[in-house]
Amino acid sequence: MVIEILSELPKDFQLPLIKAFTALREELADAVRREDFNQLKATVQELAEAQKRTESRVEELAEAQKRTEARVEELAEAQKRTEQRLDSLTLRVEELAIAQKQTQEQINRLVEVQERLLTKVDFLDASLTETRKMVAGLSDSVGYGLEDRAIRSLSPLLKERYGLQVKGKLCRKYLPYQGGSEEVNIYGEAEREGNPVILVGEAKAHLSIKHIDRFLKQIERLKALGAIQGEVFPFMVSYSIRPEVESYAQEKSVALFYSYEIEL
Repeated sequence: MVIEILSELPKDFQLPLIKAFTALREELADAVRREDFNQLKATVQELAEAQKRTESRVEELAEAQKRTEARVEELAEAQKRTEQRLDSLTLRVEELAIAQKQTQEQINRLVEVQERLLTKVDFLDASLTETRKMVAGLSDSVGYGLEDRAIRSLSPLLKERYGLQVKGKLCRKYLPYQGGSEEVNIYGEAEREGNPVILVGEAKAHLSIKHIDRFLKQIERLKALGAIQGEVFPFMVSYSIRPEVESYAQEKSVALFYSYEIEL
């Protein structure tokens, strides 16, 4: 279209205008190329910056990945140690269970032994009770035998040693009091220098201080109950009397007679 317009102009103007249009076109083309280049360059620069930022981010992610992998390894090691401890604890629990079972078995055996021992103890206790009864029976028999001998033949010794004239005979007697009565092993009534005296005696195979104390308490109790009144002469008869027991009897004013002094 431009050439058609120029062809209508005088020839002297056509050539210069054509040159001018050609130059203008070349300048315009060059300007377009530079702008595109600059724009492309800017785009490339932006892409480079973006690439740089991407690479930096990738490096950060890589470091984070390394730290994550290290943490995972640590957790894996911790998990491994935990599993080992759990295995150890499981083994320990099994050992404790076995030990508990063994302990329970031992306890059961001990309970059985204890039950057998208790049975034996009950048997021995019953036997001991029976033995005590037998001994007590023998002791009573010995004591009664000694008392019987004293009752039959002690009167002359009482007169000879202590000036006591027995009235009637000695005897084994229950002394009554209000609400009851109590047995006295050897009992009698006597007279000394015209004064009445109550004779109270007891026989023991092997005399002890405890026997003396119990005997004197019985006399005091009978006095308090009114079963005995007046002067009391306490005496005891025995097969065996230790020196300290004999001294204690003298302190307590209890007369002593040995079995061999009494006639059979």
